[in-house]
Amino acid sequence: MTKVLTQYSDHPDSHTIAFYESHSGYQAARKALTTMQPADVIAEVKTSGLRGRGGAGFPTGMKWGFIPASSPKPKYLIVNADESEPGTFKDRYLIENEPHMLLEGVIIASYAIGAHHAYIYIRGEFATQAERLGQAIAEAYQHGYFGKDLFGSGYDLEFTLHRGAGAYICGEETALINSLEGKRGYPRLKPPFPATNGAWDCPTCVNNVETIATVPWILAHGAAEYAKMGILVPADEPGKPPKADSRGTRLMCVSGHVNKPGVYEVELGTPVSDLLEKCGGIRNGNKLKAVIPGGSSTPILTAEEALGAKLTYEDMARLKTMFGSGGMMFIDETQCMVRLLKVLTHFYAHESCGQCTPCREGTDWLSQIIARLEDGQGAEKDLQTIKEVCVNMENRTVCPLAAAATMPTTSYLAKFQSEFDEHVRRQGCPQRHEARLPVGVS
Repeated sequence: MTKVLTQYSDHPDSHTIAFYESHSGYQAARKALTTMQPADVIAEVKTSGLRGRGGAGFPTGMKWGFIPASSPKPKYLIVNADESEPGTFKDRYLIENEPHMLLEGVIIASYAIGAHHAYIYIRGEFATQAERLGQAIAEAYQHGYFGKDLFGSGYDLEFTLHRGAGAYICGEETALINSLEGKRGYPRLKPPFPATNGAWDCPTCVNNVETIATVPWILAHGAAEYAKMGILVPADEPGKPPKADSRGTRLMCVSGHVNKPGVYEVELGTPVSDLLEKCGGIRNGNKLKAVIPGGSSTPILTAEEALGAKLTYEDMARLKTMFGSGGMMFIDETQCMVRLLKVLTHFYAHESCGQCTPCREGTDWLSQIIARLEDGQGAEKDLQTIKEVCVNMENRTVCPLAAAATMPTTSYLAKFQSEFDEHVRRQGCPQRHEARLPVGVS
């Protein structure tokens, strides 16, 4: 398989500018700025089929095209490196090992949308990664890759690295923009959208780290080569969207009960079973029970659903879940699903920004009710209350954080109802009860 993002990541010097330049680094940016018009760059990215790798999966070239070229206001590119979704660590991996690949992507993307100032908003807890990225930015400035007249093209670009303060909500693009401006990290109502009214009320494009880091390869090798990877199934009728459009490669963050957790670059369309095999299978010889496909906020899959699926946006949608941020967690038969949901709902209750009442109150209610079930204080009516709370939270808030709590909750209840019933019947977790009983006693 062709590796787009991780070909050299195992080399100890992959993060240095000397190593990156010795492997054709910054030549794609030179090509874009000196031989292509901004519209041509956008067209190339559209042709490649690259979709956003942060969660939504929106076509990247189309998103760039929303930035109004005729606007007299300054335009901004913001790279979202606020990687806070539980189970996701690919952007951190790229920043640690390939920071110059990311910076080259920033140059190309900024040129394409007409931005002369770019930002990376990095998660507050990423202290080591921020330091490495800061070193890479300093190297890039020293070599003339940022500043005035890049590659003699007449194009100027300044760069700012901005550290967040550790808020999950700032992974949402409008909350990130508010935080960048020095305001409270509250999501904004849309419309207006950031493409026209983003940072400082100016046209702004926000892209994920992996998305931007992919762009240099596309410019260097051509959109057609990138589009050959993955799956594209055209529509039956002209003018209709394709039946399947999952092109290129993707970084999967594999964690949970596997023998070899880590970051794996796979071609889209790879069966989930093949990825599990790459990870050495389920540890201790246990059976697979469930899979969280794209970070903790995505609806869970049973083992049967997951092992029959491929790593595509379409297969995830068919199973009524999402590819999300690529954080795939494999769960074995020893895991109590109520206990797992207790951990997740506590997280979302803690990270709700509190702006919207349904989310502020609802996430806390979910957390408390599910904690009661796990701790042996639950009742039959609690299961119905959970469903009602979820209904009253969905589509009633400014941002999707409420849905990030309700989607997994409803899927756990639907697919593992018997475990919740058993917690009510036995007044607590059966695993905990069984651990206290002598062998042979039921």
